[in-house]
Amino acid sequence: MISRFLFGPFRPGIEAQRPVLYRIAYAWCHDAALADDLVQETLSKAWVRRAQLRDETALKAWLVAIMNHCWLDHLRSRRDFDDVEDWQDELESGTASPEACCDREQVIACVRAAVARLPLGQRQVLTLVDLEEFGYAEVAGILDIPVGTVMSRLSRARASLKKLLDTAMRQPAAQPQLRRVK
Repeated sequence: MISRFLFGPFRPGIEAQRPVLYRIAYAWCHDAALADDLVQETLSKAWVRRAQLRDETALKAWLVAIMNHCWLDHLRSRRDFDDVEDWQDELESGTASPEACCDREQVIACVRAAVARLPLGQRQVLTLVDLEEFGYAEVAGILDIPVGTVMSRLSRARASLKKLLDTAMRQPAAQPQLRRVK
């Protein structure tokens, strides 16, 4: 069974997780190139360490745990990871008409900007639990922290996100200035 898993469906299995890994990496770092690099490094390390995976059903959590270590290694190498929380989110321009996607784009931008302002630990837990639907125990294993810490970070992240979004929604949208032309 193990040899079939290691050499048979393993490669397609990890390749199928690439979009999930990218979403998580991008949510953590808000940099498309860095997210690509993190995913590539994760998949490379997973391939080398494929014999360490004992349970096929835990593949996603195992890969995210590897990516978390890659992310922490990246932050340590920079030695300026206190500023990571200040990184701004980059949005792709929509292909639909501005009228059709304006409100949706504004909401997405507002939520992404609010998530980007959360401390790294809260952002990681929020991303894994609320967006990727991992369980608390899985997140604790991925991030190598106690389950209670996962729960407290998630609670604080949700409260902070609510405050940030409430504040953003109360601010009036900037109105374009029109000039009268004769």
